[in-house]
Formats: sequence, C-alpha cells, structure tokens
Amino acid sequence: MTGDASLLTGLVLKHGRFFTDGDNKRGRIIGRGDIGVKGNLIIQNVLLVEGLKHNLLSISQLCDKGLQVTLQ
Repeated sequence: MTGDASLLTGLVLKHGRFFTDGDNKRGRIIGRGDIGVKGNLIIQNVLLVEGLKHNLLSISQLCDKGLQVTLQ
C-alpha cells in the first residue's frame, strides 16, 4: 500500500472500498496500480490509500508469490 500515486504505473482509480489496519483505523482505497522498475521486480496490484503516510509491504504476500525474502 502507498499514499503516493506518483510511485504507481497503470493506476486504475477505484472508489468506495476501505481497509482496516492493525490499530483498527480505517483507510479509503482510491486506486490500484503496479510499482517497480521495468526489467526488474514489479509488484502488482499495489493499493493507493488516501492519506497513508508510509508505504506498507506484506512480506507474507511476497512469499506467497514465490519470492524469497531475507531480513538482515
């Protein structure tokens, strides 16, 4: 998830959906797109969330897509 539309390519605006974070705060989803560098890893279906101040990445979703995640 990101709050910065300039990071996304292929942005498709969507209205009316919400998500709830771990602190039970609701955020409005305003779009969806892809993020990354062409020719390298591209993360698809990244949500654009109104007012989100920090980008959020789900490690478990990356692993579900067959990627290996190493934290150091």
